[in-house]
Amino acid sequence: QVHLVEAGGGLVQTGDSLRLSCAASGLIFSRYSGGWFRQVPGKEREFVGGISRNLGNSQYADSVKGRFTISRDNAKNTMFLQMNSLKPEDTAVYYCAASSQGNPYNPSSAATLYDYWGQGTQVTVSS
Repeated sequence: QVHLVEAGGGLVQTGDSLRLSCAASGLIFSRYSGGWFRQVPGKEREFVGGISRNLGNSQYADSVKGRFTISRDNAKNTMFLQMNSLKPEDTAVYYCAASSQGNPYNPSSAATLYDYWGQGTQVTVSS
């Protein structure tokens, strides 16, 4: 059975940094592209960024480009989201996801192309 477990969320102040992790089990993570999404109440889940299963190419939403960085450690079946210069508008529940679909060199921003999801971790940025 596949499980994705996020960790590292919390309450921080504007300008602080957080590093989220996503530990995968029940699958060989190197065969999947990874994605990070976030959601606030009343809004649709939003793509934050992703990292491809081939070559580890990354893509980011414009709102986080230059502040967030995604990396992966396939040997540990783990993906990370380094978040710097956090803003109150980054407050959300953050989800990691794994995808075996789509372009293996370009992570998809479409949630529908992700096969497995974590339970989410809350990130709150106070002003």
